[in-house]
Formats: sequence, structure tokens, C-alpha cells
Amino acid sequence: MKIIYCSSPLDERKVDESYEEEYTYAKQLGLDVGLIHLESLLIDGKPRRAIQHLAAAIEPTLTVYRGWMMKPSEYETLYNALTSINLYLINTPEQYQHGHYLPDSYDLIKPYTPRSVWIHQSEMHKSADWLRDAVKTFGAAPIMVKDYVKSRKHEWHEACYIPDASDQAHVQKVVQTFLERQGSDLNEGLVFREYAQLAFLSNHPQSGMPLSQEMRVFVLDGKPLYVSNYWDEGEDQDFVAQLESFMGIASTIQSRFFTMDFAKLTDGSWIILELGDGQVAGLPDYADAQQFYMNLKSAMIEV
Repeated sequence: MKIIYCSSPLDERKVDESYEEEYTYAKQLGLDVGLIHLESLLIDGKPRRAIQHLAAAIEPTLTVYRGWMMKPSEYETLYNALTSINLYLINTPEQYQHGHYLPDSYDLIKPYTPRSVWIHQSEMHKSADWLRDAVKTFGAAPIMVKDYVKSRKHEWHEACYIPDASDQAHVQKVVQTFLERQGSDLNEGLVFREYAQLAFLSNHPQSGMPLSQEMRVFVLDGKPLYVSNYWDEGEDQDFVAQLESFMGIASTIQSRFFTMDFAKLTDGSWIILELGDGQVAGLPDYADAQQFYMNLKSAMIEV
């Protein structure tokens, strides 16, 4: 197995500082690591240059990417470039998109996640009522807006949360702010999700976003690889005992390596917030990066 990271934008032979801790632990554990220059791929459109510091493998080698998010088309370009030197990313482009885009996996997690609808950017603005029609299913319920991948949750009141989906003026204002701030980073279109009443912890000191009891689970080949509380205050040891009940769902996800984010409701039950590709999902701030890589190394030995 090989693990590749993004290099520093300023020095292709140094790891991006955001992944320095992960890179260091992986090396200390004896894992084979390498660097790619993501800017050459995303900005310059030169995938071969992006991987120029990676040696070709003699035999097909399973490869895990740990780095910044890419759109599926960009991931496919990287995937193809790596296969040309016998390095095969753990998730195919199809598997990457399945875990990365909520609409692609929604039907599999629908019974366990907030009600959601979406509209592709090609369908937006086709009629004067496109936005009203998109959210009418929610009635007057509170909702959140995001794109197919990310929200702007740290701009909670301005570009994420809508207290009343029937308040068209407010819906228009929040959605317009979201679109303006996402700009060219918009992934595919808009997703509207019913706001779930989560077990409240506190409000984020900067954004005012409500913090709830949340957990992030990295799943490898249908089995939990690493479990971490998402917020420092969100630790909940009871969750581990309930995790097994969600593994049947995990086995249906069309990806080898992905994350499942969970949150506790006010009644004490747990829901799935969303999925993510395990290669671009970050470790929570209070996660044990060393333990994550110890678990990854052990799991790969068994594969």
C-alpha cells in the first residue's frame, strides 16, 4: 500500500502543512508515502507533472490519497494518471463520486438521514419559480442549504440556515448569498435538507452555528476503521455500542473507503448526517492521527 499527500504549493518536495502531522505519523509507522502537486492538476491541467515525484510501481499497488477535495472529474484525471504508473487509488472515480455527492448515495441512507431534495445547476433559473418549487415540499419547516458536497455552516445565519422554508424572501436571500460565496467552487447544484433537532451542546464562538453531539466514522471495506467525536464537547461513548446497528447500511455503500457522519437527536437516537469519501474527509480536530494510521496499517495488512 502507498499513501499519497498533497505537497506544499510553494515546495513540491514538502508535504502541505495541513497534512504534516498525518504524513509524519504514516512515515513513523513505516508506511510508503509520496507527494503529488495538486496545483499542477487543478490549476495547470497537467496531471503528469502533478505526479512527477512518484516512482512507477513494479506491480499494481493499492494507493490511498489523503488531501484536499476534488471534483469527480478532477479525481478521475488523477486516477488515470496514477494508474499509468501502476498506482491504483482505493476508490474508483465512480466510487469516489458515490461517497462524495449526497444525491448519489441518498437513497441508501434515506430512512436514517434528514429529508433532502436537490436541483442541478442546469435546472436552476429555468423558471421564475424554480426556488419556490425546490423547497415547497418542506412547508414551513426549517431547512439548510448546501451544494452536492459542502455547506457554509460557519456562515450559519447568512448562507446556510433558513428557519422557515415558506418564507420566500428569506430563502432567496440565504440561497443567493450561498451561491455568491461558493462561486466557481459550487459542486453541481443545490441541496436542501430539513433541519433536524439535534442534541444541543453550545454555539460556535465565531459563527454562532449550533454545535451538537456528532461522530465521524471512517469505514474501510464495510467495517469501522476509526471512530472519533467531531467536536471536543461531542464525545459520546454510548455511540460505539450503537454503531453496529448501522453497519448493515455501511455494507451497501458503493465505496471501499468512506466516512459516515452521525448526530444525536434530542430523543437520544442517532441519525446519519452525510457520507464522504474517506480520502478527502478530514480527521476531526480532536482525533488521534497516530491511532488512525495504526488502524489503517493493520487493516491493510489483512486485505
